Amino acid sequence: MKSRIPEISTSKTTHNLNCSCFFCILSETVPSVRRAKISNYLKQMPLRDDQEHVLILSGLWKIAMTKPNDPEFPSLGIFACMAKLISKGVTNRSWLLRHQNIYIPYYAAHIIGSYTIKKAKFAKKAVKSLVVQPLLELLKGKISWVEQRVALRALAHIASQEATFEALKAHEVEIIEAAMNIASTCLNKVYDDFVGLKKSERLKYHRNLLTRGLGGFELENRKAEEWASQLQCRSLYLLHCFACRERSLRLICKKKFLKDLCGMWGGLKNPSSPCGIGLLKTLCHTQMGRESIAGLQEVLESLCNVSRSSDERQHMAIESLMQLLMDPVTRYKVIDKVAPVLADLVELRDIKGKHKIGKTIMKVLLHDYHKIKLCKVSLYSERTRSRLEELWDLKVERINREKLMSVQEMREKEALSCVLKKEGSKSFFAGEIEKAVVKYSEALNFCPLKQRKERIVLHSNRAQCYLLLQHSEGAISDATRALCLSGAARPHGKSLWRRSQAYDMEGFAKESLMDCLAFIDTKGLKIPYYVARFFNKQINSSWLFASAQSKWYSKHEEMNGFVSLSQKAMRKMKGMSYIVEEPFTGRRARERRKCVRMSQGRKLVSANVRRSWHCIEKDEA
Repeated sequence: MKSRIPEISTSKTTHNLNCSCFFCILSETVPSVRRAKISNYLKQMPLRDDQEHVLILSGLWKIAMTKPNDPEFPSLGIFACMAKLISKGVTNRSWLLRHQNIYIPYYAAHIIGSYTIKKAKFAKKAVKSLVVQPLLELLKGKISWVEQRVALRALAHIASQEATFEALKAHEVEIIEAAMNIASTCLNKVYDDFVGLKKSERLKYHRNLLTRGLGGFELENRKAEEWASQLQCRSLYLLHCFACRERSLRLICKKKFLKDLCGMWGGLKNPSSPCGIGLLKTLCHTQMGRESIAGLQEVLESLCNVSRSSDERQHMAIESLMQLLMDPVTRYKVIDKVAPVLADLVELRDIKGKHKIGKTIMKVLLHDYHKIKLCKVSLYSERTRSRLEELWDLKVERINREKLMSVQEMREKEALSCVLKKEGSKSFFAGEIEKAVVKYSEALNFCPLKQRKERIVLHSNRAQCYLLLQHSEGAISDATRALCLSGAARPHGKSLWRRSQAYDMEGFAKESLMDCLAFIDTKGLKIPYYVARFFNKQINSSWLFASAQSKWYSKHEEMNGFVSLSQKAMRKMKGMSYIVEEPFTGRRARERRKCVRMSQGRKLVSANVRRSWHCIEKDEA
């Protein structure tokens, strides 16, 4: 399609009689006459080949966007008119490429989506006007990805309404297969057909639709990234409408697609989007979905990572994992993978309006703990059994013991914990990292549960030790516990930073980026230099088109040999702002080298590094 669509001028032209007549109709003061004229015009519009149709549709789209609840145009046949115009554009290629008709299917589908977004009765009228089949043709990519975006919007609104969902039944398989294909391939498609091209190679009508004729190369890239994210989000929402009604689950629960869902992030600007995790959560509320997900380690790992991150959708991942644990069919398939992760969250308080979520997690994990104590043979691995025993001791037996202690005994425990903490810090600065881990662990065992701030410091310090020992899982676990104790309102900054580093060690750029962003929020305007560099790295690694760009380079390397682009050129192609990196000179160079030595787990820690921000905390509590 890209090579065959001509460049179309968007310069202003003089209105002809038909266009002038339509806008005169809108200014008609007699209601009955106005309605009759509008109805007649909408009936005649698909039959005429008028170069001013685009201007009229643009005006109708603005009306639909600003007044989506106004029944005037829906009652006068606008849906039938738009359906016929879309069908004409799909079937009559010569007409589509004349004048500015290439814009017509886009605006027509957008008008349908704008009127069906809220009103069920409008959605019914749209279905009766036979809009589903023309929208489906756009969804299949009969024109381009730009039209797919607005077709998805309209079909998603129709599917979300109970009154019109059944109207899609006849096209269910086609819709689901098309939506799955778009969700999996849209980022590569947008990159190959637009973002990765030079300005002169891009279709002009795409550029005009993206920027409304304003802005340059950078704005086009930003809008294309936003629209690509919407393509993916809307296709997932359309699938969600079927999945929540337990329709076509066999199609949706294909292994390859479930694995692809883990990488469908949804973007930071749209936290309400179902995204990949959201659709997985929906599937976890169905028996077939739970059984399919329980057998895929890659999907479970992704859910575990998000459940212990600063992602807006953390609650979705936690809910998914708990659904898997509450199902007796899938519980024993996933318990060894999930239990150690959820055990770090048992002291989580409120999240997304849900109160005492940590207690709910604890009840789910310890649901059949009595069987472990009674049975010599356990269905759990030794690691899971040990973790559940530790959880039982922390949240049940230890609470009961501390209730029976006198004030004097509690003070003695606090003092002993403080002494052990100081010994751990002393060992850390002496380069004895393993010994420091042991001391901090002993201090945690003696520290009273009510001393939340002290426990935050101990967990965070031990996380730093694990980072130096290259034990990323231990660092993530301890940093998560510290953050659960500190609460979402005022998260512990150093624990966010340490967990971000640990996720980076594991290669999880998105989770690392989310923690880094949350850490920057705690620092306000004063962002340390090494954090700026780290943030820039994660932004580049988790860019929406990072995978598509990599595939594009690989394809062109095979065709044309090695392709070399400077870092500056790559950033320009990405169309994103970036932090200017200062050269490594003087004090900053020395600090950077010391940071690297720490991240690699070197045993010797210099005096300057001891005083740096990301060393362990001695007496913060």
